[in-house]
Amino acid sequence: MKNEVILVISDLHAPYHHRDSLKFLEAIKKKYKPTAVWNVGDEVDYHAISYHDSDPDLPSAGDELKKAKKFIKKLESIFPEMILVDSNHGSLVYRKAKTNGIPKSVFKSYKEILGVKSWEWKNYHKHKLCNGQEVYMIHGFKKNGLALCKEMGMSTIQGHYHSEFSIGYTSNPNNLNWSLMVGCLIDDKSLAFSYNKVIPTRPIIGCGIIINGQPQLIPMVLDKNGRWDNIC
Repeated sequence: MKNEVILVISDLHAPYHHRDSLKFLEAIKKKYKPTAVWNVGDEVDYHAISYHDSDPDLPSAGDELKKAKKFIKKLESIFPEMILVDSNHGSLVYRKAKTNGIPKSVFKSYKEILGVKSWEWKNYHKHKLCNGQEVYMIHGFKKNGLALCKEMGMSTIQGHYHSEFSIGYTSNPNNLNWSLMVGCLIDDKSLAFSYNKVIPTRPIIGCGIIINGQPQLIPMVLDKNGRWDNIC
């Protein structure tokens, strides 16, 4: 396939996404005209049903899901087709069900829960790029992206690690492979991420894009008020 342009987004954590994330993604779509859209997971947060203590000043589980679905519906209107991979937050409903002995057969699919039509979820996504290279996308196995790249013997894409926003290269006798770490699109000021406040490194807001087999990073540069108003 010629002129393959893959937009890679990750860790929106709706409804605790950055308030300008949709505007940012719409601008990227307009500029780059992606032929495919991949999501590295944590599309929703499910803070209220987390295994960790939830903040009493945030919405209940039901209200949180309603807010998240409203955002997801807007995202689907921008990107009707999307491939997503399983993630620790995105799969919380199923993990909590397993913990409490509830069988899979009584649960809805990802599509039904979020009310989308054509998005597709996978455990991981493996794809042959237009230049013949193989790429492996997983939510987050290793914070050291190049270590995973070497282990898999192919190019890799990860999210999960909000402060990791990088492209690294490694070679072997057969290939020059790359590791793409795509940061996140969260609202760092949300109470859902209060655990981050004691960590000096901050989340990096942005996404990635792969143009004819070559990865690029697109940071969402914010002003002093934490807003994005630039043109990509």
